[in-house]
Amino acid sequence: MYVTNLTQTPGQARAGAAVAAVGLAVILLYAAIGSFVDPREWVGYLPGFMTDIVDANVLLNYFAVFELALAAWLLSGVYTRYAALVTAAMLAGIVLANFDLFAITFRDIALIFAALALAALSKE
Repeated sequence: MYVTNLTQTPGQARAGAAVAAVGLAVILLYAAIGSFVDPREWVGYLPGFMTDIVDANVLLNYFAVFELALAAWLLSGVYTRYAALVTAAMLAGIVLANFDLFAITFRDIALIFAALALAALSKE
C-alpha cells in the first residue's frame, strides 16, 4: 500500500531523480554494449514480426544505438520527464513483445516503475 505521509525536501527529490536516472542509464548502457559484444545473447529478444522485415543483426544494432542515445538523454538532465517516459514505454514494449519469456522480462516491470517514478520526480 502506498504510504501517504512521505515527505521530502527538494534536495531529496533531486537526489532521488538523479539516482533513478543513473540506474536506468546503467541498464540501458549494459544492454547496448552487451548487444554489440555478444549479439547472440540479445538477438532472441527481438520480436519476430520485426526481424521478418529487417535483418536481426541490423535491427539489434539500431536498437543498441537507440539505447545508448536514451541513456545519454537520461544522464543529460534535459527534459528528463520525457526521457523517463520513453524509457518506460520502451521497457513495456520489451515485456509485451517477449511475454513468452516473462520469467526473464518480469524484472523489467520494476524498471518501468522506476522510469515512471523518475518522470514523476522530474520538473519539466
